[in-house]
Amino acid sequence: MTQTQPPQATPAPRENAPPVPAASPESAGRPAGGPSTGRLVGVDLARALAVFGMYIVHIGPALSSTHGVGTWVRYMADGHSSVLFATLAGFSLMLIAGRREPKTGLAGRQAKARIAIRAVVLLALGTVLAMEYGGVIILGFYGVYFLLALPLLRLSAKALALTAAGLALVTPQLAFVLNSQLSESVQRTIDAHDPLKKVSEVGVLDLLLTGFYPTITWMSFVVAGMALARLDLSAVSVQRRLAALGAALTAGAYGLSLLLAGKDALRSMAEDGKSSSAGFEKTSSFGSGSFEAPQRAASELLSAGPHSGTTFDIIGSVGVAILVIVGATVLMDRLPRLRSLAKPVIAVGTMSLTAYVGHFLAQSMLGASAGESAQTSWIPVLTFILGAIVFAAVWSRFFRRGPLEALLNAATKPAKHVR
Repeated sequence: MTQTQPPQATPAPRENAPPVPAASPESAGRPAGGPSTGRLVGVDLARALAVFGMYIVHIGPALSSTHGVGTWVRYMADGHSSVLFATLAGFSLMLIAGRREPKTGLAGRQAKARIAIRAVVLLALGTVLAMEYGGVIILGFYGVYFLLALPLLRLSAKALALTAAGLALVTPQLAFVLNSQLSESVQRTIDAHDPLKKVSEVGVLDLLLTGFYPTITWMSFVVAGMALARLDLSAVSVQRRLAALGAALTAGAYGLSLLLAGKDALRSMAEDGKSSSAGFEKTSSFGSGSFEAPQRAASELLSAGPHSGTTFDIIGSVGVAILVIVGATVLMDRLPRLRSLAKPVIAVGTMSLTAYVGHFLAQSMLGASAGESAQTSWIPVLTFILGAIVFAAVWSRFFRRGPLEALLNAATKPAKHVR
């Protein structure tokens, strides 16, 4: 579901990442109230919303246990929050590689080295966490996304948008064919020789094709975020065009899917008992990659439910991500008082990697089970959200980066030796 420009980053951008640990808003380096602060503060706010959406999916009540507004909130978080993460991951990459204009020469090579180091660190961290928490961990997938994005860093906004559109139109069908041809015996053979699979639930095949966030279809979100980063989100004309585009993509994709596949086209996996409330368990959806289910029908390509991985799902989810990012940007630009009140929430977005990893560790310490289908109360997830806000607000008063963001930044220091 999950749910995504400004000018080139300043010399010392803050580290921000929704599980997207990449450089963060330059907004911190700009004077308060300046004309361009809102566009990056808005990105931080969008990151925070993605974090909270992920909390709702992992800790909140099952969709079947919700009612009214709660059902809508739970449904929107399912799939869209992780898509927003991936879109913002692409945006964050460009904060390193050069926002409006790509870095070239030595600066460009060092930027690529920083991204490559981040990719390796995320892959390693994701593998370690997957040993304990399983395939729901998205960090290892980010590592692959980042590596594959390296050749695209110098493309223009238009070229990136066209690339994202092409991927959205082609990769779901390709993934369907590959999954259909990949037998359990072949999968077991590949896994038997995969060092990652030997130590965790997420191996190379999962990362590329059969995992919860398969690279083959999820690169569309990353590239879309990269395209957004090439635009000036502070410009009113750009904001209007993006809002119209996001609305058109959302309405068009989901509307056409409903027309072609019927009333259940947007059904969440959590609604039919095929997954836990957090979507942690493997299902029959080809988008989430399971070979425990019967052969999937080609008609599934017409659906657009969360994590279905279809063209309609990708396009509609990108539309939602664009609306969230643009909406957050406009709010932070036009309502300075709201921006001031939202500072504790925005702080969560500036250390979203810490917030993401932290909520898993906190659940382990508290003996809680993420995504427990019997969960019916909103109190646990609201408690985690409040805890993240308080922690981020206090930490940001004394430190420039979140704990894990600082470590990740330190890990990329060797990139300065690239010549």
